[in-house]
Amino acid sequence: MPNFCAAPNCTRKSTQSDLAFFRFPRDPERCRMWVENCRRADLEAKTSDQLNKHYRLCAKHFDPAMVCKTSPYRTVLKDTAIPTMFDLTSHLKNPHNRHRKQIKELTEEDIRKIKERRLASSIEQLISKQDSTADVSPDDEPHLSPEEKEFRDYLHSLFEVIVLLGKQSIPLTTDRPSDVSEPGCNSNFQMLLHHHMNAGDDALRKRFEGTAVNAPYLSATQQSQLLEVCENTVREEILMEVRDGRFFSLVTGDLVEFDGENHLPLFLRFVNQRNFLREEFLDFLPFEDSEPVLVEKLEGQLTDRWGLSMEDCRGHAHKATGTSTTKMKAVAVMLTEKYPLALHMPCSTTALNIHLANSLPFPNVQIVMEVLRKIDVFFRRPATQGELEKAVAECFQGNEEKEGALKQICRTRWTDQHNVFDLMVDMLEALVLCMDNIRHDNGAKFTDVARANAYSISEILADFELVVTIVILKNTLTYTRAFGRNLQGETLEVFFAANSLTAVLHSLNEVIDNIDVYHEFWFEEAVGLAAEMDIPVTVPRLFLRKQRSADIGEIQAEAYFKEYVTIPVIRGVIQEVEEMFSETNLKALKCLSLVPAVMGQMKFNTSEENNADVYRGDLPNPDTLPAELHCWRIKWKHRGKEVRLPTTIHETLQLPDVKFFPNVNCFLKVLSALPVLRFDLDGETVLAGRRLRAYLGATPPEQRNRSMALLYINAHVKHDLDVMVDQYCRLYPEDEAEAEVEAEATEEEAEAVAAEAEAVEEAEPMEEAEPMEEETTTTKTT
Repeated sequence: MPNFCAAPNCTRKSTQSDLAFFRFPRDPERCRMWVENCRRADLEAKTSDQLNKHYRLCAKHFDPAMVCKTSPYRTVLKDTAIPTMFDLTSHLKNPHNRHRKQIKELTEEDIRKIKERRLASSIEQLISKQDSTADVSPDDEPHLSPEEKEFRDYLHSLFEVIVLLGKQSIPLTTDRPSDVSEPGCNSNFQMLLHHHMNAGDDALRKRFEGTAVNAPYLSATQQSQLLEVCENTVREEILMEVRDGRFFSLVTGDLVEFDGENHLPLFLRFVNQRNFLREEFLDFLPFEDSEPVLVEKLEGQLTDRWGLSMEDCRGHAHKATGTSTTKMKAVAVMLTEKYPLALHMPCSTTALNIHLANSLPFPNVQIVMEVLRKIDVFFRRPATQGELEKAVAECFQGNEEKEGALKQICRTRWTDQHNVFDLMVDMLEALVLCMDNIRHDNGAKFTDVARANAYSISEILADFELVVTIVILKNTLTYTRAFGRNLQGETLEVFFAANSLTAVLHSLNEVIDNIDVYHEFWFEEAVGLAAEMDIPVTVPRLFLRKQRSADIGEIQAEAYFKEYVTIPVIRGVIQEVEEMFSETNLKALKCLSLVPAVMGQMKFNTSEENNADVYRGDLPNPDTLPAELHCWRIKWKHRGKEVRLPTTIHETLQLPDVKFFPNVNCFLKVLSALPVLRFDLDGETVLAGRRLRAYLGATPPEQRNRSMALLYINAHVKHDLDVMVDQYCRLYPEDEAEAEVEAEATEEEAEAVAAEAEAVEEAEPMEEAEPMEEETTTTKTT
């Protein structure tokens, strides 16, 4: 239900404005002053409780100094705030206007009494302020005892060290063995604490100066608690912005291993309060559970722990590879069934053709994708990259233009491009030659690991089934290549891509209708490529074995690859494209016609109303949408010649007058959060996926830590150490922390005593055996 402003001559309501609305105060004295300033006679007879419950004033009636933001999503008034800014004369311009908020005419006696009350109130406030400043010194903290202040300073130093380690991607521990002469040398955390004490940190020195030389400064439990508080504080800073923007999309990444278990990285994509698009990393989710359990955990993480609503989720995408793709497809289907507006889309950071190939659940296709990932990692080193360029030069000696182009491509991340399979076909012979040269390296230029990896890759590439699969993927995904490139292009290109999907599906269906002709040409291309590399044309060995055991007649290679590779790949691509770009998804993308440059390209003859039903429930005032869209088109159609049409959503949202079109503004924010649209890189854009890859590349698996990963990835987020100290003190008071340390020490002592007792028990039977033998011998002698 909307809030209406109770001030005279003010018609604002909460659904039409971003202004804050404030209740009348419960305090009778302050409430009476609000009513006096409002000059509404009908409010004087009401009690302060009635006014507090039913009446509001908007922020326009308060001095801006009296309004403050306690957080990005909460606006409050100061305790002494009194409304003083009112329009008490505009109704006089139209004497026939019957306004329901009757303005009280003040007599001289009323004015005198108001002045006296305000003077008395001002004197009381001044006296109370002087008393409070006299009693409390700004440098003192009256609520903290010396012990508490010392404990907080100690915690502040601990959090400072943890944040430093996290931002610099320094692991908590090293793989160096601990030395008795240098205690804690395998703990970066402990060594940095020791350095801080030597540098003059009194809080740490007082805490640890009586600690034994070979004892750790912090127990494992305390360290885990500190990391948890750091992690939660940084995450809450991000979540405040997400809640403020309301709409978001969920993006999951490739699996990450912690302590031998796979975890799924979770990113949220949203538009912040300054209308900048952000994609932030939030957490790692355990991935070992079944699909329904994973969906349940995902919902619980977002709603119960983070305070978000899945009803505000407008998209989800998975940019992972390998076996997790099939599982995440099932998760995506379940999420879309429960939340229809959470559209399943490809991720803007992954080429569509790579995404489609990763989604095909065929072993031969997955082997191709796995070898692509291995090739990408293998050629990141300059030595191996130089060897590949030599192989390219050897294979294309008579074609300088082709040789130069491929050498240039070798220096890029070509395995991530839209035409990756075309490039792989062109470079396949050079790749095999390069791997053979590295395998038989006699100059000790490459390590044993590099030679072993080269051998593994060359064995996979020299298989005819893989050659056929690469050729078929290249020819099939040619029809989606331009479509996918447009999806990651400018806003105008994305809009035209949404309107060209019908033609893409028509071309793919034409291939499947004439599969005999197409497969014949594709198979001949694969045979020719294999002949250049001396690869025999054979049917897979496992299939031949099954064929013999079933006593089935011999099958020709061309017929086999048509039945088991070409047809499944084409049908799989068609199904994936149809699921990924449903009617609802296309309607959402066609709403990009709201961007002025797209409207201009379409000669301002667009019909956003036909696609607006997708997000009608998200709009602040859907009833006025047709009129607002008409005004939006007219605004840009009749602009001045010097006015340039904004070309992106981001550029449009930065316009100062977009706030006067609340429905359009909301539309653009929702569209911007869709994971399929690319980022417009600006000063505020931090690609969390890149920072995650950097952390994983720099940190060995055995030294990775979930909390430290979050701190490094979100190094740009505000790290408020005082907030961390407050949260830790609330969760783990000093007495409880000391009790836990004592309990851990007691457990360690008990374990040591038990081990000693066990050793004694093992030794005792051997010591008792000798006296028994002597006693027996004595008895016999007697």
